[in-house]
Amino acid sequence: MSKNKLGLLFGISAYSLWGAFPLYWPLLEPANALEIVSHRAVWTLVFCFIVLAATKALKSTLATLKQPKITIRLFLTSLLISINWLVYIWATNNGHVVEASLGYYINPLIIIGFGVILLKEKMRPLQWVAVAVASIGVLVLTIDYGRLPWIALALAISWGSYGLIKKQLGLGALEGLAIETLISAFFYLGYLIYIGNQGTGQFGHSWGLTLLLMSAGAVTAIPLLLFNGSTNRLPFTTIGLLQYITPTLQFSVGVWVRHEDMPTARWIGFLIIWVALSTLALDLVKSSRSVNNSVA
Repeated sequence: MSKNKLGLLFGISAYSLWGAFPLYWPLLEPANALEIVSHRAVWTLVFCFIVLAATKALKSTLATLKQPKITIRLFLTSLLISINWLVYIWATNNGHVVEASLGYYINPLIIIGFGVILLKEKMRPLQWVAVAVASIGVLVLTIDYGRLPWIALALAISWGSYGLIKKQLGLGALEGLAIETLISAFFYLGYLIYIGNQGTGQFGHSWGLTLLLMSAGAVTAIPLLLFNGSTNRLPFTTIGLLQYITPTLQFSVGVWVRHEDMPTARWIGFLIIWVALSTLALDLVKSSRSVNNSVA
């Protein structure tokens, strides 16, 4: 299999698995969102340590903790990913899958905003159009919901901020995830021990649920490893377009599997967002061609 085809397979697999998450988290009920996130963090740490030990990268990964500036930033990313996980799992298990998908639809636009505001990057004309159109879509959805779509905004801002800091760190995805979960594991493990002693935790009550809770680590890390494999083999444009697989699958699960309410105004809001994303995708393709031509 060629490098490009293998990268495409890895990329589609990663984004499809992320898109299928709304089917997985409800299986962990009656565990609440905090208990699920706690198991997710602890078992992800175990999985990461096993993989890093097998690839003889564990020692070098832990050595990163000796650098205070990096450790502080990883503490921030640990906090951001915890917020993202908590909001997403709560939304998924409480009938807000569609709004959660909106968060990942508008995430590219949030990242563009961060680039302009924080990194002083200049927006291209089509990007301005995309942001303007998306703002109209968010306004329509705000009117429809009768409130700001806070779940979507919390997911987009936490994930965008997480990505921004991780980009500046330049660590490998698995190494960064291992340290992030190591930092947060003290709190989460303490919480799991506490609810276990109180008899309110779900771990150990049934072998099926216990296995599902333990598998949360592999479920979290495997798509990340596939994503890493795709980024090393595919051009940025392809990765940028593949990312829409995830929210599209999430949206489909919310509408056609979970049968969440979709009044006409909400469809209109999403259609406007999709127009904005199509504009952004067009800009991505055009800018990639310009770069390729200049290199040629």
